[in-house]
Formats: sequence, structure tokens, C-alpha cells
Amino acid sequence: MRYLHTMVRVRDIDESLDFYCNKLGLEEVRRMDSEAGRFTLIFLAAPEDVDTAKAGGAPMVELTYNWDPEDYQGGRNFGHLAYAVDDIYETCDRLAKGGVTINRPPRDGHMAFVRSPDGISIEILQKGEALPKSEPWASMPNTGAW
Repeated sequence: MRYLHTMVRVRDIDESLDFYCNKLGLEEVRRMDSEAGRFTLIFLAAPEDVDTAKAGGAPMVELTYNWDPEDYQGGRNFGHLAYAVDDIYETCDRLAKGGVTINRPPRDGHMAFVRSPDGISIEILQKGEALPKSEPWASMPNTGAW
């Protein structure tokens, strides 16, 4: 058995791609529109996984957009997506400057949480050992739910 992808339903393709690609840094690998099914699937991969994902060997995030409006509740009950990053402080700073709320700041230099426009929790983990504690992150409180 091999892990393939995680599917997340989205309400607005442009808003979701802005978050996942422009702010979080994922890259679109492929897209499929189904007129008969009235949906669009967009597969995204982390930059280090794009080539492997295109060959079918790396897990991806599948954004599912249903053409007929639906109201998706929850988000947190989904669980979360998790990504390892080279520098958690730089990543959180870039996300915050892009207008993303850091719900659980990386106070420990190891873990943070943000949420997508559709309320999906995204865990950001420092690759390898935790970075030394650093302000303003070390004393920053949680904001909202994560």
C-alpha cells in the first residue's frame, strides 16, 4: 500500500490556490475538469516533491471544487495536513506577511499551525531539530482555533 493524496473540498479555487500556492508554497501538478460530474480536481505538491509527484510517486493534496455551491462546515474535524520546512520562523513570517493568521505560533521552534480559507488546519514542522526559541514567536499567544 502507498499513500497517494489527501482530498480537501474548497469553495473558491482562486482563493484556495492563492493560499496553498502563493502563500504556503505548494505547486500545481495537474488539473482535471469533469463536466459530467460538475467538479474540478487540482493536485498540488510540495516543491521538493513536484518531479516525483508528476511521475506518480509522491503524495499530493487534491483540491476538489464542486461546481454547484455547497456549504462545507468544520475543517478541524478533518484533522490536518502537515509539511516540514527548512526554517519555520521564515515560513511563518512569510505567511503572516501574506495575510495568513498564525493560529499556533512556533514558540518551540518546532511546530506551528495555520488554517486554509476553508478552515483546514495546516501543521508546519521544522525539518530536523527544533530551532532555538526566538521572539516574537516565543511569547506570541495562540489566535483562534487550530
